[in-house]
Amino acid sequence: MIKKILNIIDAIGDDHQMTSYETPLRKDAFDKTEDEKIKNIQNYFQKIMEELGLDMEDDSLKGTPYRVAKMYVNEIFSGLNPINKPKTSVFDNKYNYNKMLIESDITFNSSCEHHFLPIVGKAHVGYISKGKVIGLSKINRIVDYYARRPQVQERMTMQIMNELKSSLLTDSVIVVLVAEHLCVSSRGILDKSSKTTTLEYSGEFTDQQVRNDFMKLIQQKSS
Repeated sequence: MIKKILNIIDAIGDDHQMTSYETPLRKDAFDKTEDEKIKNIQNYFQKIMEELGLDMEDDSLKGTPYRVAKMYVNEIFSGLNPINKPKTSVFDNKYNYNKMLIESDITFNSSCEHHFLPIVGKAHVGYISKGKVIGLSKINRIVDYYARRPQVQERMTMQIMNELKSSLLTDSVIVVLVAEHLCVSSRGILDKSSKTTTLEYSGEFTDQQVRNDFMKLIQQKSS
């Protein structure tokens, strides 16, 4: 029975299914301080390393549990905590620019929530103003914020789009993510060359011609 359950879990992980548009968090996710989380993760990770048979008295390894714990909380998974959400100041579109604005080739690093292995890729984001504009670096920060958590690429794409729609008060937003998943390239099938592409759009980008214009522009930029 246990083997059957484990096989089901493995199948779900390899299929990269997601169960929610929001990152699944417990209600008490932020009851503990960051320092408390680092201390607990440090202890847990040391036990993992010990179970792997590593000599935790070795000078090269003894500091690893703390380094990993600090990295998890303060860096790689910092996007879980809403206190780290970037402030997305927007401004009136006083110059009345009403065509698409594109920020392309935004590099991001995320983590697969099924295996906790890296997802490395680029985001291409476009929007059409309905009276508000946003600083270009803020788009990069939004991508980075949603990347810094255990993720499913489809969910991340939707989270970025919804955040921009909410901030800019426009439905006309499009997001493309192209990424390499190390859970595919470094384990399992060991495919070193494949990439995963996700696309989400709304508003004026539901028009195929508008969408095609966006895709041509990001392809020209990438080439």
